Amino acid sequence: MDFAAITSKVAELIWSNGLVYLLIGAGIYFSVLMKFPQLRLFKDMVYHLLNGRDSAKGVSSFQSFAMALGGRVGVGNIAGVATAIYFGGPGAVFWMWMIAFLGAGSAYIESALAQVWKQDVADDYRGGPAYYIEKGLKNKPLAVLVAIVTIIATGFTGPGVQAFNIAESANDAFGITPVVTGIIVAGLFAFVIFGGIKRIAKVAELVVPFMAVAYIILALVIMFFNIKDVPEIFALIFSSTFNLNAAYGAIFGHAIMWGVKRGLYSNEAGQGTGALAAGTAEVSHPAKLGLVQGFSVYVDTLLVCTATAIMIISTGSYNVVNPAGGFLAENMPGVEGGTAFAQEAIDLLIPGFGSPFIAIAIFFFAFTTLIAFGVYAESNVAYLFRNNKHFSTISFSIKTILVISIFYGTIRSSMVAWNLADIGVGMMAWLNIIVIILLTKPGLATLRDYEEQKRMGLDPVFIPERCGIKNAELWNEITEKKYPEQLAALKERDGTGLKKEETNVN
Repeated sequence: MDFAAITSKVAELIWSNGLVYLLIGAGIYFSVLMKFPQLRLFKDMVYHLLNGRDSAKGVSSFQSFAMALGGRVGVGNIAGVATAIYFGGPGAVFWMWMIAFLGAGSAYIESALAQVWKQDVADDYRGGPAYYIEKGLKNKPLAVLVAIVTIIATGFTGPGVQAFNIAESANDAFGITPVVTGIIVAGLFAFVIFGGIKRIAKVAELVVPFMAVAYIILALVIMFFNIKDVPEIFALIFSSTFNLNAAYGAIFGHAIMWGVKRGLYSNEAGQGTGALAAGTAEVSHPAKLGLVQGFSVYVDTLLVCTATAIMIISTGSYNVVNPAGGFLAENMPGVEGGTAFAQEAIDLLIPGFGSPFIAIAIFFFAFTTLIAFGVYAESNVAYLFRNNKHFSTISFSIKTILVISIFYGTIRSSMVAWNLADIGVGMMAWLNIIVIILLTKPGLATLRDYEEQKRMGLDPVFIPERCGIKNAELWNEITEKKYPEQLAALKERDGTGLKKEETNVN
């Protein structure tokens, strides 16, 4: 067995049903314990998204949201949705929606924890799994392991794969050679990443909303031209979902599994990546960022993935494979999922426009994923070397390696690279989801404290001791220097700003 086959088997093992069940279970577990804040506090999600502020050390809530969404929205929002429909039929779309709804609970917990135990590294806020494992679980060896795995997955294997998608689509649509694409993409990436977290945040803030809105608008235009079929489209999705459609009854189980798998792979809820973006933000209370990042899961799946599904299903540009052989639906003979479904859907409306538009979409989707990877890798480098006097040199070296790996990825990709990327992200998911389950108490404490202060008529401010949380000393400095009025208001309302009976939740 060669190395490609070995890595393929390992990736398949890591992304087995066990991980899928764990991520689903965690989403249900957190959502129930928190009484479904993704419904109850939806207004708060939107409010904090639009009303956050940045600082000298932290990005705004919206910028953090944009960086995380840039990481979530990628090629999987096009090819992944098509693959889910190919193997699971139209019913797979519903299960993508469901996992986004439940995943918002996991996204809240990991992002709130990232804020609780964030640190000031070289005058920038940094946080994420490695930080809350060391401070919350008090397990530094595991934290170091997670940091190393994340650097490998987001700094070495993942970027090349994303860059290859850009180069391949540019070559197919415009005939641009991969070397030229590599130079352009690597150059743009270098300009952004060497500008530091502030420049990354500014670029994400501008590019991510633009790309998402443009993509969704095109889907709505396609739906408008097929408006008479809209009721039938949703009837097909729901009938396939609940095994009421005879045509797709044979793949009812596949619809669930493929919808869940592709949904999880796209929105990344509970996998630790969104937490890394969350840890860079400036907020007065961790719950605010937790709610904002929960909303980013909605945008990824309920809007962007749904846009792809609408384009494909409304135009009938899909095939559905029969596990027993042949096809249950074959509208595009010889096509096995991937971006071709979306390209055909666009071509039916604007002939010849499908391939160029998808190539442009892939560029933006993949490029924003690349800059998110830059944040993720650098935050973990910061964790490992934050006390090293050569930190700035090490950080510069890692960024340089990222640029090189992106250029190399555009001119050469392989099944091994794809497998290693899947292995890295899968390992991150396994480790992170178990960790945030172990840190349920402090995660829940942040939401309870936030809601208690809201009931008191206050703008919530975070005092770790009030929640019984230890090892979060940075917050004492943050609240005293940046939120003195909110802190004074809280202390005035309950005497000291501390609960009378503190409970250590670590």
